[in-house]
Amino acid sequence: MPLQILGLNHNTAPLEIREQLVFAGDEIPRALERLTTLDGVDEAVLLSTCNRTEFYLISQNGGRENLKDWLHADRKLGRGFADSLFLKDDEDAIRHIFRVACGLDSMVLGEPQILGQLKDAFRHAQQAETLGSNLSRLFQHTFAVAKKIRTDTEIGASPVSVASAAVNLAQQFFAGFKKHTALLVGAGVTIELVAKHLVSREIGRLFVANRSLERAQDLAGQFGGFAVPLSEIEGTLPEADILITSTAATEPVVTTEQIAAAIKARKRKPIFACDIAVPRDIEASAGELDDFYLYTIDDLDKVILEGQGNREAAAVEAHRLLDDEIRRYAAIERSKQVAPIIAELRESHEEIRKQIAKKARKRMRRGESAEDAIEFATASLMKKILHKPSVVLRQAGEASDIALIDSARKLFDLDGD
Repeated sequence: MPLQILGLNHNTAPLEIREQLVFAGDEIPRALERLTTLDGVDEAVLLSTCNRTEFYLISQNGGRENLKDWLHADRKLGRGFADSLFLKDDEDAIRHIFRVACGLDSMVLGEPQILGQLKDAFRHAQQAETLGSNLSRLFQHTFAVAKKIRTDTEIGASPVSVASAAVNLAQQFFAGFKKHTALLVGAGVTIELVAKHLVSREIGRLFVANRSLERAQDLAGQFGGFAVPLSEIEGTLPEADILITSTAATEPVVTTEQIAAAIKARKRKPIFACDIAVPRDIEASAGELDDFYLYTIDDLDKVILEGQGNREAAAVEAHRLLDDEIRRYAAIERSKQVAPIIAELRESHEEIRKQIAKKARKRMRRGESAEDAIEFATASLMKKILHKPSVVLRQAGEASDIALIDSARKLFDLDGD
């Protein structure tokens, strides 16, 4: 199984590179469909999140290089793109996939969302028919490993998330939230988590802006907040002391011009902003404005590290279990290499068995006793099966081929007392 990975993530690429290679919505089936037309790519799964875009491939004969060339041309990427890529093969690739599924390769150690995202990626590949038996088997085993790690270790205890990190960072700007207003842009899982953390810390007022007003109303209603259509965000921005965004938009949804107008209306009262999205929701140039403190997902590293120290011991145990699972899976895969030989061996000897059984039945029809027929059949079967191995072993003895002789002893279990 020529398993290969090509990708980039928060460990290898800065935000400005990662956001150029995000696949979302209809882009995913389009990319998967294109992948299967590349020479050398037999199977493919695409995982694209805010922190990583990774291609898991069954590939040979330059398939991964063809993928790299296509990405470069399709996304019109600069020279720095290649420097941010990482490549993994075989057991290193298996280890990486297992670590991703268990949250051991995440910015937030042990975070559970990545497993759901990996399952979504698997489902997209199924729908696009880019899965074969190799990746199907690998991902099913991966999901089982992730479940085992979460069950048998404390890697998921004391949850730390990007959402909680963003709120913790905001708390460093404000002594308390009771007298402040937060504006959340987006209505997905991350924004819902942000809202929960803000409400638990008694935020004064909460606004939720989203392209779908109905979705914004549903989310805001859960927390006693107010819904705003994204098209009318300018009217709410001057109210916001805290601005946190996380949408799936491919272009900024909050402009520098809008932020400048809000700051002016606030009479230079500062705004804390955290843009969790990749690609970014807030225009990068807004970070240069006075009284606007803009942080991105990459700026949350230190806050996250402070909150996940108690997971480090669990991670050590998780890696130990992971090593066992990698060895087990690799052994299973290696054993499949000889499966065709075993099948051929059984098939050829089954043919011998049928021929001898036919002769034994003929003997019995001619009046020979069942005991004599059985004696004939078993003697003939043994002679037929052992003839070729005996010839090869004699030749090995003549050639002093000790390795083959030792292998024969092991194969036929002749080393016992």
